[in-house]
Amino acid sequence: MEISTIVFDFGNVLIGWDPRRVYRQTLGTDDAIARFFEEVGFAGWNLEQDRGGRSWSEAVAELAARFPHRQELIRAFDERWEESITGPIEGTVRIVERLHKSGYRLIGLTNWSAEKFALTMPRYEVFRKFDDIIVSGDVRLVKPDPEIFQLMLRRIGSDAGECLFIDDSAANITAAARIGFRTIHFQSPAQLERDLEAQGITLS
Repeated sequence: MEISTIVFDFGNVLIGWDPRRVYRQTLGTDDAIARFFEEVGFAGWNLEQDRGGRSWSEAVAELAARFPHRQELIRAFDERWEESITGPIEGTVRIVERLHKSGYRLIGLTNWSAEKFALTMPRYEVFRKFDDIIVSGDVRLVKPDPEIFQLMLRRIGSDAGECLFIDDSAANITAAARIGFRTIHFQSPAQLERDLEAQGITLS
């Protein structure tokens, strides 16, 4: 089956994201930041906002109540969240623009809080190249749950075999491949371009 649709993850594929940036001035070293993240269960806590199960104000209040001695740091991530965005990954942006010019249907499938994606999307022209964007926080499902991939396929009216899925997470790539997507595990824009060409994708 010929590939007609190319599905992109966004975080650290198209747009750089590094939550440590919010804490570099206050905590200093990456080791100190890692200890704070581990102490409060940062990854799981943040994922719940990506899942769309609660607002950021609710999430901050819940975690601050459990770790009152860390409440200023916890609030900082919500209040200064935009500092975690490092900007567009220019090589990938150029690839998206070339794929768009070549006529491929482009879909975004991202684990991202609906609140925070609404802040980010207007800042980057590249998002306008996508025919549809499925945000986990809107649909209340997160990758690698197979249901978010199935929901996307229903929404865009495609079979998995028509779609090429690009993500930097090995777990997400594995989940998509099990459903029948062709996949590329993103490591860099140069590697992505080579792997797209290997898949027979035309870049204008």
